[in-house]
Amino acid sequence: MKCAISQDIKAGADLIRNGELVAFATETVYGLGANALNPEAVAQIFEVKRRPYFDPLIVHISNVNQLEDLTLGLSEQARKLADHFWPGPLTLVLPKKKVIPDLVTAGLESVAIRIPAHPVARQLLEISGLPIAAPSANKFGCLSPTQAKHVEEQFGTEIKLILDGGPCAVGVESTVIQCISDLPVLLRPGGVSLEEIESCIGQVRLAEIEDHAETNSPLSPGMLPRHYAPQTRLFIVSNLDEVPKTGTNGLLSLYPIEETCLKECHFSAQEILSPTGDLKLAAGKFFTALRNLDAAGVDNIVALRMPEKGLGRTINNRLERAAAS
Repeated sequence: MKCAISQDIKAGADLIRNGELVAFATETVYGLGANALNPEAVAQIFEVKRRPYFDPLIVHISNVNQLEDLTLGLSEQARKLADHFWPGPLTLVLPKKKVIPDLVTAGLESVAIRIPAHPVARQLLEISGLPIAAPSANKFGCLSPTQAKHVEEQFGTEIKLILDGGPCAVGVESTVIQCISDLPVLLRPGGVSLEEIESCIGQVRLAEIEDHAETNSPLSPGMLPRHYAPQTRLFIVSNLDEVPKTGTNGLLSLYPIEETCLKECHFSAQEILSPTGDLKLAAGKFFTALRNLDAAGVDNIVALRMPEKGLGRTINNRLERAAAS
């Protein structure tokens, strides 16, 4: 693994142009990238991740001018969102041009696009001069990586280069908004909260299973029922009365829990996301905390449900998919 100095980023750009894979830091999670215009390169993403081909990818670009080459245009609402939140943890699903391979979009006539804020990702995109398709740099369905070492632990030598940009500041994947119809649809909660979205463009609709029932294909990454999952069995509870009574437990919670409660509930490990209740801080620590509990040797991970607001909604979404059977 190499640090993301300028020579390494140039080497990464060369690999991308040559049809190879590169893992790189973004502000959300680490991505596993390939030239989005090269179907053979993109196919490697699915192969290495063991990702089903019906699950579409997000395309990362360096500037809004590239949208003209890749999409059929932006609605007024999409333009407002791009102006307000890009670069940053927001993905827009837009009508695509044919230059985007069907493999990237799982055959859909729309493409998910964002401009990342992390300097490593920005430099890689600018130097390569290409749009880069990049899902999270993990094996399919597993915990998302927020540090370079998480990528290395999962892939080893399967990836030629990991561009280390330090821990991811946002720590959860991007919010995905479909901007095709008159009423935008929130397909996946993420690093930009629903409240922030609606303060920018007004009401949005929340996606339902019917939205992709006809195509049998999710409209966005992260919409499959089970995803982001640890190896250890995960339970989501609203209060400590619901904690499993058998085996040892690891606790994931926003706030600290009293010592007596920890003993009564057989918690032998705990991860506190934010003693002050800061949901942005909690989101930034979420995947690392879940990874720590997964490695703690407990029988169960017990997650206390977060407040259903702001990035708490995003964390709850990831917990629900991680706990799905």
